[in-house]
Amino acid sequence: MSKIAAQHSFHHEITYTNIDHHTLARYDWPVPTSSAKALVLLVHGLGEHMGRYQHVAFTLQQAGYIVIGYDHVGHGLSSGKRGDTDTPDQLTAHLQHMVKDVKSLHPGLPLVLLGHSMGGLVVQRAACSDRSLADAVVMSSPALATFANAVQKLLLATLPKWLPHLRLDNGLKLDGLARDAQVVRDYKHDRLVHPLISTSLAAWIVQEGIKAVQQAEQWQVPSLLLYAGQDKLVNPQGSADFSKRASADVLQSHCFNVMYHEIFNDPEKQVVLQKLVHWLDARYAGAHSN
Repeated sequence: MSKIAAQHSFHHEITYTNIDHHTLARYDWPVPTSSAKALVLLVHGLGEHMGRYQHVAFTLQQAGYIVIGYDHVGHGLSSGKRGDTDTPDQLTAHLQHMVKDVKSLHPGLPLVLLGHSMGGLVVQRAACSDRSLADAVVMSSPALATFANAVQKLLLATLPKWLPHLRLDNGLKLDGLARDAQVVRDYKHDRLVHPLISTSLAAWIVQEGIKAVQQAEQWQVPSLLLYAGQDKLVNPQGSADFSKRASADVLQSHCFNVMYHEIFNDPEKQVVLQKLVHWLDARYAGAHSN
């Protein structure tokens, strides 16, 4: 079977996990035909869903990795009001729950958390609070800094106290999603994508991004940081600052200078995917599943 044919026949299975009073959709892609090197848990960004990561999962599976993902509460096929959370720490708590679930499915395998945008921030904050959560972390254009102005920051410091579940348009400039016009068109017509964010979630992103950069010197998880130099959705300065502060012994970073936010969907995405697989293989090549 050709690679193109294999990719067309590569489909995920969806199962549902109950956490608290929510139901989260979990995506399980076919396992590698040979012994797996490691398990990769994908964590998506604001407003989107895990179905958009089919090509990423295929690349990783072809390289010998088991790939699982899930939709955040309030996103995709999971329950909850779109763009909202019940509590500020709900996204990290759900990630911790999903980690336990996937580890029980594939015991003994190293676990890598791969988070994009808001998902990159969720992964960073969860791993920062629990060093044993994962063996390694990959952050793709993580939301470590925003373009919020002084007035917006003031509003986010006050509104969540009174109206934490007030949902507004997230204000993302979709033309800055990727330099591939088809990716932008597909995003705009995707029925599982939504444009909403609650005041409490917006405040969490801004505040936790600041904390992540401030605490970067204490970061101890082996990590790969990949980010876009021309990002118009999250401020790439956050990734640059995190990279400067974190120890080079644990963090490898790369800025793709001409790329837009979704580096896995930009025209040169194969370069990004190759760098990702190369970094993973340097750590896990030769590993075997139990």
